[in-house]
Amino acid sequence: MLNIVLFGPPGSGKGTQSEKIIEKYGLTHFSTGDMLRAELDAETELGLQAKSIMEKGELVSDEIIMGMIRNKISSESDSKGFIFDGFPRTTAQAEGLDKLLAELGMKIDVMLGLEVDRQELIDRLLKRGKDHGRADDNLETIENRIKVYKDQTSPVMGYYESQGKYRGVEGVGSIDDIFGRLSGIIESL
Repeated sequence: MLNIVLFGPPGSGKGTQSEKIIEKYGLTHFSTGDMLRAELDAETELGLQAKSIMEKGELVSDEIIMGMIRNKISSESDSKGFIFDGFPRTTAQAEGLDKLLAELGMKIDVMLGLEVDRQELIDRLLKRGKDHGRADDNLETIENRIKVYKDQTSPVMGYYESQGKYRGVEGVGSIDDIFGRLSGIIESL
C-alpha cells in the first residue's frame, strides 16, 4: 500500500498532478471538502455534527475530519493506497493523521511538495481566474491565500521532513515534466 501527501501552495498544480498520480498508480483520492460534502449529503452522524457546526459559521473540528477519514479508509479497504491532497493543513492534523493510520496498520510513505516561486503562483492563479471566470482568483485574495499557506500550512512540511518523508519537486515546467519528477520519486520508494 502506498500513501502519499501531495503538498504545495495554492496554484502549485496539486489538483492536476493528483489526478495523474491517481490514474497511474490506482490510489484513492482524499479531498476533505469532497468527504465533508458526502457526509452531509448522506446525513451521517459525522455529517450532522459538521452541519451543526457550519451553520454557526465555525470550522469543522479536526476530530470530525479524522472521523471522516477513518470512515473513508474503512470503505476503501481494497485500495492500493491513498493520496491526501490539501490535507493535512496543520501540524496537529498531520500528527492526528499519523496516529489514525498507525491504528489502522498504515503510514504516510512520502510527502511530495510542489515547489513553485511566489510570482509564478500569482501569475498562474490570475490566469486561472481570467480563463475560468473565478472571482476568488484576484490579486488580493491570491496574496492572502499564499500568506495563509506560508504562515499556517507550510510548517506541515517540516513535520514530514523531520521524519525523512518530505521530497521537494520543482513544480515548474510542463505538466508531463512535473509528473515525470513525481513519478520518479514514487517509483524509487
